[in-house]
Amino acid sequence: MDLGPWPQIPRAQADACAKRVAEIQSTFHDEVDMWDTTMVSEYADEILQYMGELEVQTMPNPDYLDTQAELTVNMRFKLVDWIAQVHMRYHLLPETLWIAVNIMDRFLSKRAVSLEKVQLVGMTALFIAAKYEEIIAPSVEEFVWISDKAFSREEILKGERIVLQTLDFRVSSYCSPYTWVRRISKADDYDLQTRTLSKFLIECTLLDHRFLRAKPSLIAALGMYSARKILGGDWDAPFIFYSGFTAEELDPGHIFLLEKLVDENFAQCSICLKYASKKFLKASLFAIDWAKNNYTTLTQPGVEQKMLMT
Repeated sequence: MDLGPWPQIPRAQADACAKRVAEIQSTFHDEVDMWDTTMVSEYADEILQYMGELEVQTMPNPDYLDTQAELTVNMRFKLVDWIAQVHMRYHLLPETLWIAVNIMDRFLSKRAVSLEKVQLVGMTALFIAAKYEEIIAPSVEEFVWISDKAFSREEILKGERIVLQTLDFRVSSYCSPYTWVRRISKADDYDLQTRTLSKFLIECTLLDHRFLRAKPSLIAALGMYSARKILGGDWDAPFIFYSGFTAEELDPGHIFLLEKLVDENFAQCSICLKYASKKFLKASLFAIDWAKNNYTTLTQPGVEQKMLMT
């Protein structure tokens, strides 16, 4: 199951996009941060460079499903959906979900796992992520209960040791898309509706194996870009400055997101159900409705190519 490279725009256009990003980043200045000592803006370039290095180091093998004899794309979808369901059940922090899925994908990139142990890997990944990120994490006994006693306390603790040893204990170095969303949100002064909708959209990428090829910074930009498109906003210089991507570079991934949203079964996944609540401004209902009304138009023959060429 070779996914092929991430959708690429024509070389000439890619060079033009890179030139535009460079021009904007050399001329645009964050006037607010310059006078806010708590933002340590003098170190911003070095911090972003280091984050960029970390996101490369913590990327899973995007083709790891090829090495898993018993694990399919659909099974990964169900496993991530189950992790998201448990994550929601215990009201865990948003970062915990991202760390858990990253741990799971990186572990499965290095170790072949039988079908009967796949859920244990997902559970162990969430257990580790919660212990790292949460102030009060669910106990191992609670994970035994949530699995309906499919796995014992000893199996979960043994799984924890195996996963951590396989990953050389590298848990804290992962920078989730939320890290980058916080930066991009500066472009619209942290608009609540855009930010909430973008969080839903980037969490949708967890369920789609195609996004295993995308770095967290790209996923964050895609979420914000798609949220802006849905809400009728533009992608101007401040967004390009803070994200490092132009609209032309994000359009192919935007189509991927729409494909997921219009899937008739997708609305029943745990992430969609979570974001259908009033607490999250019913973001999933709004996004799915918009996608169904606009997907056909955006994917008509020649339209996607036009998006890439204009």
